[in-house]
Amino acid sequence: MNHLQEILQKYWGHMAFRPLQEEIIQAVLDQKDTLALLPTGGGKSICFQVPALAKDGICIVISPLIALMQDQVDQLKKRGIPAVAIYSGMSARQIDILLDNCIYGETKFLYISPERLKTDLFLARAKQMNINLIAIDEAHCISQWGYDFRPSYLAIKEFKDLFPSVTCLALTASATPPVKHDILEKLALKNPQIFQKSFSRANLSYSILWDDLKEQKLVHMIQKVGGSCIVYARNRRKTQEIAQILSEQGISASFYHAGMTPDVRKSKQDDWIQNKFQCMVATNAFGMGIDKPDVRLVVHMDLPDSLEAYYQEAGRAGRDEKKAFAVIIAQENDLLELHSHWEKSFPTTETLKKTYQALSNYLQIAEGSGEMTSYDFDWQEMCRRFQLPASETFYALKTLESEGLLLMSESMQNPSKIKIKVSATELYDFQIRNEKFESIIKFLLRQYGGNLYTQFVTISEASISQLFKSPLADIERTLLLLEKFEIIEYEKQNGLAKLTLLSPRANLENLPILWNSYVQKKERSRTKIDAIESYVRQNQVCRTVKIVAYFGETLAQTCGICDICIQKKHDKTGKSFPEGNEQERKLILQYLKNGPMKLQDLVDCLRPLSRTEATKVIQYGLESGEIAYSAADEIGLASS
Repeated sequence: MNHLQEILQKYWGHMAFRPLQEEIIQAVLDQKDTLALLPTGGGKSICFQVPALAKDGICIVISPLIALMQDQVDQLKKRGIPAVAIYSGMSARQIDILLDNCIYGETKFLYISPERLKTDLFLARAKQMNINLIAIDEAHCISQWGYDFRPSYLAIKEFKDLFPSVTCLALTASATPPVKHDILEKLALKNPQIFQKSFSRANLSYSILWDDLKEQKLVHMIQKVGGSCIVYARNRRKTQEIAQILSEQGISASFYHAGMTPDVRKSKQDDWIQNKFQCMVATNAFGMGIDKPDVRLVVHMDLPDSLEAYYQEAGRAGRDEKKAFAVIIAQENDLLELHSHWEKSFPTTETLKKTYQALSNYLQIAEGSGEMTSYDFDWQEMCRRFQLPASETFYALKTLESEGLLLMSESMQNPSKIKIKVSATELYDFQIRNEKFESIIKFLLRQYGGNLYTQFVTISEASISQLFKSPLADIERTLLLLEKFEIIEYEKQNGLAKLTLLSPRANLENLPILWNSYVQKKERSRTKIDAIESYVRQNQVCRTVKIVAYFGETLAQTCGICDICIQKKHDKTGKSFPEGNEQERKLILQYLKNGPMKLQDLVDCLRPLSRTEATKVIQYGLESGEIAYSAADEIGLASS
């Protein structure tokens, strides 16, 4: 272990490992397959980087996001550790040279996406490498119970089986019991060692604030807390609007979303990490893999889709283990939007078949053909031509993609958008002074309505070109001019939209979708939505207790710093125990009159209540202050 600590000190400057890191590293060095569950900021990467450096050979790191790979590679290189990543956009020649260096050079870490595992070139070269460890980052992606399922993760087992003597380490920050089971099963880990750090974060205060004036509440909160912060919003438009509001209130802020070019995203991320501005307003595309320990506040302006996602995002606060805050600012309408979004995300069988038929006709693909063929594709033009509802069709295309029938380029999922920046009066004056723009402005208003004044509206330049009977290049030039004159905001689609059919065009009656699995996936997603709603609405149970219970962990004590715990300290008149449990309350007090007891013994005394029910009753007693933990980790009467 002295050698391992020398590596830690030499490359990272730390004198000691964090909790569980040492045990995980030792299990890996003992050649034991391992599953490590460490919360966000718990130091997962150290768990594979240190043992890989301690052994001869190269570590293959399987990671889901290019940004995550690039960030870790950059961090390793800064420490003088040779590391590389393969990702889309690299030329065949670049990949060829890079793989040669992994075989014959001194490269210690090779980061790849799970999709790369199936390519013949990579498989041939990997067999020539001296692989000392296979590390699987964000391992929850292998489970359909996870919040970010990636079908390509299922290919990891086949790759792993090619190297039976190589140890496998799976890592994740958030896994419910079903997800944990899936990871172990689908990776087929051999006699795995399982290490799980508590999901509780002693320094992180969780709160829910109900407020109709969200932006005002946000400004006040940032001013009060101070320090670096992240604000999460559901869509790109809101990130820009919120960043502008914060800037107008004297708070240095910028925005971040996946629609930006990689260079712009990296530049903004680096500036924020270096504290060149205080607040990053972002979609959930931001944050994974970012090593910034001094974030004091993470605020969600919209509800996340799952508690797993929320735990990950909120956990980016306070990684330096100093006091930090994670807050959701909510309105009743947010819950309605969450359920509406869930409904749209799972289109009906009829909608899926109708969309698939329209897609096949639009691209003129005959049955049995089109496999692995890429097409230029304007889905909005398809909607117009076949009179399909835009939102419903988009979600149907996303579902067909998630079911493995097709692949959409990022640009297709991020179409062009416009918004009028001026008032109706100012727009009329502009038209009077610039007659050549009058007809196109009137057309846009007829086509997209008054929403253009209040929000970004998705457009298709190709559709406008056809309907307005003007060349596409002229339409794009006109929109750019209107933006230059500050009449509109124009977010142009980044690149040509492409759609690739992954299997031959099927007959509608034999659409290759596992319908039973699809229904189960929908119900699992509904369970996650219900968990978020329960977390937001409830006002009795400690927030930390509620979160860790979702991940299958039982806390013996409340956090004492969330909004509910603080409220209970101030409110001595509220009920200490839930309705229907007064008898159990009296039993607990009766038992403890004879002296303190261990938690498990007290739970046993409350049978026939289940462990979960008994723990809940005990939890209320702890929160009310009637009972308390002693120094010997026993529960006793608070007065004893």
